[in-house]
Amino acid sequence: MDLVSQSRCHGGVQSVWRHSSAACGGEMTFGVFLPPQAAQRPVPALWYLSGLTCTHENAMTKAGLQAHAARQGLALIFPDTSPRGAGVADDAAYDLGQGAGFYLNATREPWRQHYRMYDYIVEELRALVEAELPLSRVHGITGHSMGGHGALTIAFRNAAIYRSVSAFAPIVNPTRSDWGRKQMSAYLGDDEADWAAYDACLVLAEQGWAGEVLIDQGADDQFLPLLRPEAMAKLLAERRQPGMLRLQAGYDHSYFFVASFGEDHVRWHAERLAAA
Repeated sequence: MDLVSQSRCHGGVQSVWRHSSAACGGEMTFGVFLPPQAAQRPVPALWYLSGLTCTHENAMTKAGLQAHAARQGLALIFPDTSPRGAGVADDAAYDLGQGAGFYLNATREPWRQHYRMYDYIVEELRALVEAELPLSRVHGITGHSMGGHGALTIAFRNAAIYRSVSAFAPIVNPTRSDWGRKQMSAYLGDDEADWAAYDACLVLAEQGWAGEVLIDQGADDQFLPLLRPEAMAKLLAERRQPGMLRLQAGYDHSYFFVASFGEDHVRWHAERLAAA
């Protein structure tokens, strides 16, 4: 890990790191907030996965989560959304290629060499930060939009690692959305059976989730037809899955929405991680 920047923040430390990634075949950058409590003991980690077109910086600078995490004694991990660099495949569209990794392991050309964000988050980066930073092995995960999709699917598939999960305006049913079908076809091929592992609704229906789920969705979100919250609401009711999907009147898809409910989510994770 090479230190890129470091700043005092809410009594803790906000830093940015760069490292060589075997999973993504190149250099990756990520942000970390360590709360004041990390100076005395290892602390639980809350992962925040960002959405389309974002980098590690968006939530780090716009969501205001550090103040809440400092009060609760949680570290925050802000990964990038995709591999990057001159040798990494890209596309002219904003919703494919660099900035649009969709937190999956690509199997098709030209994407499969670098686009292995699922392995990067679940295995490589987690092992790195556990080894190098004062973190306990207790993790929660959240995210926004494409990152909410990533948080839900990663948590549901790895319940032994992630003890809590939430999401802001997630793409919950990408196999039935234009934010999903396009990308999965490109990254994984045309066999839709290969897409199921990266659809939160399908994974939850297949495997369930032992804990609770918290999802906040802006009722005035301009991307509602692509996010399909009604599919998740129906599934939560059918499975009698503990948790909440809250429609927030007047809120859109922006980081103003995330910042407005960030304290609720950090507290939600802190309560569950403390009990883990």
